[in-house]
Amino acid sequence: MRHSSFWWVIAIVMVLLDFYVFQAVKTVSFSAGERTKNIIYYSYWTISILTILTFLLFPQIEAFQTSKFFRNYVFAIMIGLFLAKIIAVVFFLIDDGRRGVLWTVKKVMPNAGTQLGIEEDNISRSVFLSWLGLGLGSTLFGTMLYGFSNKYNYQIKKVSLAFANLPAAFKGFKIVHISDIHSGSFQDTKAVEHGVDMILQQNADIILFTGDLVNDRHNEILEYIPVFNKLQAPMGVYSTLGNHDYGDYVQWETPEAKHENLEKLKQAHATMGWKLLMNEHVALEKDGEKIALLGIENWGAKARFPKYGKMNEAHAGTEQYPFKILMSHDPSHWDAEVKTQYSDVDLMLAGHTHGMQFGVELPFFKFSPVQWMYKQWAGLYEDGKQKLYVNRGFGFIGYPGRVGILPEITVIELV
Repeated sequence: MRHSSFWWVIAIVMVLLDFYVFQAVKTVSFSAGERTKNIIYYSYWTISILTILTFLLFPQIEAFQTSKFFRNYVFAIMIGLFLAKIIAVVFFLIDDGRRGVLWTVKKVMPNAGTQLGIEEDNISRSVFLSWLGLGLGSTLFGTMLYGFSNKYNYQIKKVSLAFANLPAAFKGFKIVHISDIHSGSFQDTKAVEHGVDMILQQNADIILFTGDLVNDRHNEILEYIPVFNKLQAPMGVYSTLGNHDYGDYVQWETPEAKHENLEKLKQAHATMGWKLLMNEHVALEKDGEKIALLGIENWGAKARFPKYGKMNEAHAGTEQYPFKILMSHDPSHWDAEVKTQYSDVDLMLAGHTHGMQFGVELPFFKFSPVQWMYKQWAGLYEDGKQKLYVNRGFGFIGYPGRVGILPEITVIELV
């Protein structure tokens, strides 16, 4: 019942939003011919009503929930329209605030109102602000549509990291770091194969994957096992689990079914030849010298994300190693536990945020709305001798595209 109420509340908000935006549509089309106005009005309400009906039917129709096309594109377009209207409404509210002030002046100080040119009680909307709101909203929506073409546009980010305590044998050690594959969103096997080929071309010593192999269910990876099992490196491929891998975001018939899903997902890692680290560590040896690689289950500092990870178990026994790399899916783990309790972890690798798949990255400036939630959300962060690298994600979820924040293959060289 609660779940149903949530969808109806959102639908009511969408209806109110549509009526409010429609006032601006009428303002900017005021001087158009009658036939043109009818086309604009009917088109607007046809799209709005279809969007609301589709939104309400989504939780009721299983085909909508399981269809990749619907989940990737139709739902994303609906969200895009909603966000575009929210952006537009900001300017309409500014305009209504202006109108309210002028109306108050007219009522309280009629003479001053006359001097300001306010002759009527009904103060018209600003055509400029209406156009500005609709224009910016439409630009946002158009940008999101453009971003569909970037979802497989893999970018290689090369980073050199210096550590004073790195054993000499590991200087020049090359790591490929990937994260957030989200295989349940993929619809283009050839494009994904191209990304895997790009990884292999880096000739890394080791490949590390920091979680979210699927969106929810283990069977999402099955058709891509022949693609990802091509990943090989001299020191192996290691992986961890992310928050989506546990199946926490779907309804299961029984707790046993959920548990079985997770066990089958673990088996998928093994089938691909990936060593899944579950709150444990392994020693990496080169020319007689060793470093430790730790991997924990998902551990998020944000209240809505689970804390399955057991850092104490993974860390136990690593005191003998002079250098430690930690694989932990959620970057909030760094501030919340790693820096405060495990200062001997030299490098932590994470993912999770995707950079929200939307933002701006320039040489001296980067921005994404996700930074309002995560202090560390993309790229390299340092605190004393400890370093964190947050991968922007190999795949995508929710929004089937990338704007400004492209899918990433990270190549880290220890120097």
